[in-house]
Amino acid sequence: MDEPQPQPVCAQEALNLLNCVTESPFDQDKCYRLLHSLRECVLSKKVKKFSLAEEEQTKPIVKKNS
Repeated sequence: MDEPQPQPVCAQEALNLLNCVTESPFDQDKCYRLLHSLRECVLSKKVKKFSLAEEEQTKPIVKKNS
């Protein structure tokens, strides 16, 4: 049985924002709040760059500066 992989840094915040911008009708205020949530996360976790997962993976990969 495969062990669950840890969730990448700020992945949930990034996913929430991406899903927000695809919603119809577009709720700019909601997306703005989610943008700030993502910004706070990347600042607190010192994230320097995001990258997308390979096609066979389903979760985004986030590179963190140690």
